[in-house]
Amino acid sequence: MEGLWYKECSNGRRFIIKITPGESLTTRLLQFAHLTDVRYAMIVSALGSVKNVRLRGIKTGAKLPITEPRITIHDIEGPCELLGLQGNIVPGEADLLDFHFHIMMSKSSGEVVGGHLYDAEVFATCEIVLTELDVSGVERHVSKVGGIPTIYIDEEAP
Repeated sequence: MEGLWYKECSNGRRFIIKITPGESLTTRLLQFAHLTDVRYAMIVSALGSVKNVRLRGIKTGAKLPITEPRITIHDIEGPCELLGLQGNIVPGEADLLDFHFHIMMSKSSGEVVGGHLYDAEVFATCEIVLTELDVSGVERHVSKVGGIPTIYIDEEAP
């Protein structure tokens, strides 16, 4: 099937991570990955509460590639209930770790909002289950078609 890109991977170590009030969710996860030498990982579950959230949404009717004028930045003061966090950590440009997270949260009104996460500050607590992935030949690079960093799979790597 043309255009089907995939890479088999298996689970490595699994971690339960607690991030305390006032800490940056994204900074703490990248610090954790460096501290434990985790190069590939995916978030299995996340719950808690967050505030001062910065996320991105793609504007209605936007075309590819995704560029600055085609996105909307949202700053949400909160606090909000963290309903979910999805995403992964992989090496990016210059072999530095890069994250791609999407957040889902509820405001005090019960309205649910979410999008591509830039950063969030933990409000009361944040509990994350993260699984390390055993894989090679996967990196994140800026896509010329999509305009955003995306997974690149080296078909020659084992």
